[in-house]
Amino acid sequence: MAKAFKITLIPHNQMETILPLVVELNNGAIELKLLQKRLKAMLEMGGYECIGVYDGEELIGICGLWILNKLYAGKHVEPDNVFIKEKYRSAGVGQLMIDYLFQYAKEIGCEGTEVNCYVQNEKGRKFWEKQGYKPLAVHFFKNFDTE
Repeated sequence: MAKAFKITLIPHNQMETILPLVVELNNGAIELKLLQKRLKAMLEMGGYECIGVYDGEELIGICGLWILNKLYAGKHVEPDNVFIKEKYRSAGVGQLMIDYLFQYAKEIGCEGTEVNCYVQNEKGRKFWEKQGYKPLAVHFFKNFDTE
């Protein structure tokens, strides 16, 4: 990677800075006010962190992560809402985030990591497989508002 990027965990009091990237990730389908409400609830619930990658002062990539503990997996991290601004894609930013994520997970005593990836996101699936993830199950979701 030719450029040096800064990577760090985003402090909770600065977490709203991720929301413009989350809006872009979801193609504007989720209103900012709703994202603000959900983020507040996530932070209050605990177990949520977010890795930020910066080019100078500009936030160019995010990788949310849940610290979880499940019977089948033990303590682990789950990356969530991984996004890199388009002009920085294929510049090694994704690998930088994943390397940071894996190191952080090991430092806090995690046994592993799991990820959900949209079925139609073939590029994303290839990225996760390249990182050593293997398909384990099918993730289902039921939205009560669409019944």
